[in-house]
Amino acid sequence: VGKWERGESMPDIITFNRLAEILGVDLNYFSEGLFPVSTEITPGESSEKQTNDLLSSKQKKNRGWDMSRGNWMDADFSGLKNLHEKFSSSNMLRCKFVGSDMSGLLLKNNNVLTCDFSGSDFSRSQIQDSNLSNNLFNECSMKETEFSQTYITGCDFTGADFTGVIIKSGGFAKNTILDAIWNCTSFIDSHIEDVIFTGPIQDCSFENCSFTRLIFKNATILNTFFKNKSLKKVQFIDCQADRMTYEFLKNGKTNLTGIILLPKENEE
Repeated sequence: VGKWERGESMPDIITFNRLAEILGVDLNYFSEGLFPVSTEITPGESSEKQTNDLLSSKQKKNRGWDMSRGNWMDADFSGLKNLHEKFSSSNMLRCKFVGSDMSGLLLKNNNVLTCDFSGSDFSRSQIQDSNLSNNLFNECSMKETEFSQTYITGCDFTGADFTGVIIKSGGFAKNTILDAIWNCTSFIDSHIEDVIFTGPIQDCSFENCSFTRLIFKNATILNTFFKNKSLKKVQFIDCQADRMTYEFLKNGKTNLTGIILLPKENEE
């Protein structure tokens, strides 16, 4: 058995039978470990592995695309993902970004004109020192996005979600905001012009803003903060407000004839 143990020879079947009788085991006992499982990769498996590795490498490269400092015109980038900070200082004209994941995006020093972002996710983005004109943001999620020193003009935000959005030190003019969601939204040191707010407006704030032809129509305004030198130019048509909001408006010398004060039990 010594040579067997050293791997120099293999006992014959008679010897295996005798050993099995002595040890009280069957012949299968001796087969374990004698025929190691092959770990060789077949040509087909090797090709598939190389293809998967190549796809993985391409996906990693895609995540690193840098579209900043470019001029993009009449291009369809619908479905684009994972740009994050790599889209600043660019000019975009008549481009499509339909259904794109723009979350966490940093846009700085951008000019974006007549582009279509319908159905895209802009949540938690930072948009700074930019001009956004005549773009489509229909059904977009703008949650917790901050616009600073940015001018937004002639854009369509129908059905967009402005929950937690901050618009600071910029302009918001001639935009369509039908069925948009206004919850915990803040306008700070901004100019709002030719805009009509409708529907529920809750836990929002308008602080140190200027207004030109701003209208609230068929709006229910709850727990919303107004701090401005004058609200005389703001028009309210068939609106309702809770007591807290009503007092802020009254303090701003608002014309309250278009506002109904909600009973306390209906404020929540």
